[in-house]
Amino acid sequence: MTDHERARSLSDAQIAQFIEHGFVRIDDAFPRELAEEACAILWRDLPCREHAPATWTRPVVRLGFYGQPPFRQAINMPVLHAALDQIVGTGRWWPQQDIGTFPVRFPHPDDPGDAGWHVDLSFPGEDCDPNERQDFSAWRVNVTSRGRALLMLFLFSDVGEQDAPTRIRVGSHQPMARYLAPAGEAGRARMALDEMGADCPIALATGAAGTVYLCHPFLVHAAQRHQGRAPRFMAQPALPLREPYRLERSDGAYSPVEIAIRRALGMTG
Repeated sequence: MTDHERARSLSDAQIAQFIEHGFVRIDDAFPRELAEEACAILWRDLPCREHAPATWTRPVVRLGFYGQPPFRQAINMPVLHAALDQIVGTGRWWPQQDIGTFPVRFPHPDDPGDAGWHVDLSFPGEDCDPNERQDFSAWRVNVTSRGRALLMLFLFSDVGEQDAPTRIRVGSHQPMARYLAPAGEAGRARMALDEMGADCPIALATGAAGTVYLCHPFLVHAAQRHQGRAPRFMAQPALPLREPYRLERSDGAYSPVEIAIRRALGMTG
């Protein structure tokens, strides 16, 4: 990859799509070979066998955290770093060394139990129990997305329409921003978002292994039941902010994430 390609991983049209629709898809963001190496590690940790569908007795199994070379390499490809600089802002995010957890989804008739419409929470509220670090029920989201740069979807297996692709409400980051704005810095918790962006078109996060979706942190999305044949391997690594998002910058150097929020709130200039 040339220096110019590193600087401009995404086209102007892709940036505009991100601002308007709330996400951009990057094909071949990391090599299929890395995806296959990673899946081999995940299969060793799963409580079932790859070539024995009779052992796939649960609709979803969660694994994590993973920072071995195939995972670490996948989330740190130059093309992705360049895209993150364009979407979040150069020097405004922290590179990650592990990919976090995997909700591995299996073909199964049962409801997975986690398929509600939501946005990912990003910081603990004052009412959080400090002794319950795994309890995210009181975590919050605010209008500047404190603590979270993006929602990212990393496909480690081929994902078709029947393979439990993440459902995305296209453009839902805009009404979500308007919902969060009145809550200010404190943000909101325990949100019921079934109707948030319900009139938006639905996109499915499909693609070949190695595909990555970079999504606005306010994009409303949901899991779904797997109706295909092969398990789906996808990760949603966190991307912390080095510098908080701001809706007022004296130099006007707004990132596409900030531009999308400002437009949703009717801020100009």
